[in-house]
Parts: sequence; structure tokens; C-alpha cells
Amino acid sequence: MYVPTILVVDDEPANLAIMREILQKTYVLAFARNGSEALAAVIKHRPALVLLDIGLPDTNGYDLCRQIKQRDATQSVQVIFVTGYADMAHEAAGFAAGAVDYITKPVSPPIVLARVAAHLSLVRATALEQSYRDAILMLGHAGHYNDTDTGAHIWRVAAYARVLAQACGWDAASSTRLELAAPMHDTGKLGVPQAILRKPGPLDESEWVVMRTHPKIGHDILSKSEAPVFQLAAEVALRHHEKWDGSGYPDGLRGQEIPKSARIVALADVFDALSMRRPYKEPWPMEKILSYIHAGVEVHFDPMVVHAFLGILPELLDIRKEWAKVEEAQMQEPERPS
Repeated sequence: MYVPTILVVDDEPANLAIMREILQKTYVLAFARNGSEALAAVIKHRPALVLLDIGLPDTNGYDLCRQIKQRDATQSVQVIFVTGYADMAHEAAGFAAGAVDYITKPVSPPIVLARVAAHLSLVRATALEQSYRDAILMLGHAGHYNDTDTGAHIWRVAAYARVLAQACGWDAASSTRLELAAPMHDTGKLGVPQAILRKPGPLDESEWVVMRTHPKIGHDILSKSEAPVFQLAAEVALRHHEKWDGSGYPDGLRGQEIPKSARIVALADVFDALSMRRPYKEPWPMEKILSYIHAGVEVHFDPMVVHAFLGILPELLDIRKEWAKVEEAQMQEPERPS
């Protein structure tokens, strides 16, 4: 079991002893009596949190806090000032230096324990969120590694899905979760041969049989996680090729049987795919794309999702323009020597 390390910095042995008594049963502790010892301890022990006095013999706590932050490449180390200075000016200076909290001496053990636990929980939550985002990035790219899609495709689909979900009445948190889940919709293409994914033309029936396996493969991969974002991604991966009239795959669901998440991502995915250049086609003009989407109402697409889509079309086009600028800038970057 992981136990966080806390670095306590104070030049008074009695204060270090008090903090040891309060924290030693719960955390791994390291101690420093001045600024130089503290910086060395940050490098050696990699603490999750630093309890820092302001009045130190070789520096002041504000400058030391800034130095700790500058040396923290992960930007994950939290600093709490623990000091005898109880006035508002010192407290404001502490927060300005980068601290997340300010505790005045003499300390109350329950307050110290509560504040430390609260801030460490935020550190863990931030680290977990970053881990999710890293996994999403890898799975999103992996799903298209052997495909002809550009990397920007999955991120445009994600951005379209978020604003389309909001237009369909989803709250901000749910829309953001769908934005995180959407890039993984084709994770199952990891199980499809490269020859099929990169074929410069329409697939024959036997190739389509293989291609139609990718939703279930993606679901099998993503559903291994119990995290809500991956459960949503598994749902989208499994159902984003179902169609409103029941003619889709893998299970021929129809209408409201198809999860709303998948109905939203399906339209976002088709909109972007038609806008892209592929080995077998040029990008479609907007008039042709809109005509196709209109023709797909109650056949491929949920009528209410299409209605929401048309209502925010200018916003979607703005997103497409912004991503076009990103891709253009990336193409103009000089290649790095190998």
C-alpha cells in the first residue's frame, strides 16, 4: 500500500517533534531544519507534501516555497505553511508564493491531520485524472495506429461530441466525460488486420465481416476498467455503429435501444469522416455532408441529435477550423534529426 511522504521543515527541534507525534502513525516523514536541507530532501525523498515554516536560518519560507515549486517537474508537490505568523499579510504572502494552505502555531493535531489528508486527497485525485488522460491518449491513438485516419480525427470527434452532448441537454460534467470517452471509440481496431484498415478502396463482404468485429473487441478491452470514463467509452465503442433503423452492427439495435452516448458520437464521427481526405475519397463539401446527414435522419441518425447538430453547426465548424490550424502548424514543423 502506498504511503505518502511528508517533509517537515522547521528550525526548532520541539516543533519537529510535535509534527512527528501528530503524523508518524499515518505517513512517512522526512525532516529538514533549513532551506538547503529542505531542497536536498525534496530531491531525495520526493515528498507529496511539505509542511514549511517561514522563519528559517538561511532563507525565508516564501522563497523556499518558490524554489521547491521550480524544482518540482511534476508540479504535484503541495506546500502548507506552518508558522507563528498569524496576520493576514503573512498569510497572503504564503498563498502568493504557491502554498495551498496556511496553519498557525501552536498547532491543533486534528486540524493538521485534517488539512494534510484533504490536500493529499487532491494530489491523488489529480494524479488519477492525469493517469486517465494518459490512458485515453494511448488507447485513442492505438485504435488508429494502423488506420488511415490522422491523429486529429479522434480529438475533433471528441470536441464535436462534447458540444453536441451539451446541445442535447447533457450537463457540463457528463459532456466532458463523453469528450474523454469519445477518442477511444475505435479502440477495437487493434484487432483488425492492417491490410483491411489501410485498403485503398471499399471492403468486400469477407473484409466487412472482420471489420464488424471491432466494436465488440473495443468493448472487451475498455470494459475491463470500472472507472466511469472507461465504462462510458466501452458503451460508445460497442454501439457507435448501431443505426436508428436497426440496420447497424454488431447487434442491430434500433432507436432508443441505442445508448444516447453512442448516438451522439456516431454523428460526430460520421461528420468528421466525411470532412476528411481518405485514400479512396476527397473531403466532401459541406452541402453534400449536410445532405447526407439529412437523408440519414431516422435511418442512421437519431432525429433529435441531428436537430441539435444543426443548431450548433457554426460552433462545430469553428472547432474544425481550429483543428485545421493545428494540423497545418504540425505539418510545417521541421523534422528532428534521428
